Amino acid sequence: MSMAYEEYMRQMVKPMREELTRAGFKELLTADEVEDFMENAEGTTLVVVNSVCGCAAGLARPSATQAVLRNEKKPDHLVTVFAGQDKEATAKMREYFTDLEPSSPSMALLKGKEVVHFIPRHDIEGQPMEAIMDNLTSAFDSHC
Repeated sequence: MSMAYEEYMRQMVKPMREELTRAGFKELLTADEVEDFMENAEGTTLVVVNSVCGCAAGLARPSATQAVLRNEKKPDHLVTVFAGQDKEATAKMREYFTDLEPSSPSMALLKGKEVVHFIPRHDIEGQPMEAIMDNLTSAFDSHC
């Protein structure tokens, strides 16, 4: 890929990244960052696998941020990897999603390293934002 293309993509996805980081999500940009985080993970973690698609923009990111902001019970940690952009980080995170098909966007609630709740793309795409938020907040209430 050309440097111009890579710079264009970096600029294009910047607001997509910032939507989550402004809400308190920590970006894990490399496989090493994912491994360091996961090997030391304690408590609960919400992982958002970010994406450039429309359902990420209109549903996944706003649902995740609003569920965290509005619910009394919240995960201890909020992290994100960006599918298609930070490929090695995303691949490494998906190694922890045992027996789950890769899906982007998606959201996983973990206790330590164990996935206790997973929302794949097919449970995001075409759903009302409120339903996705309810899905997340129910998981928070059960596991956080």
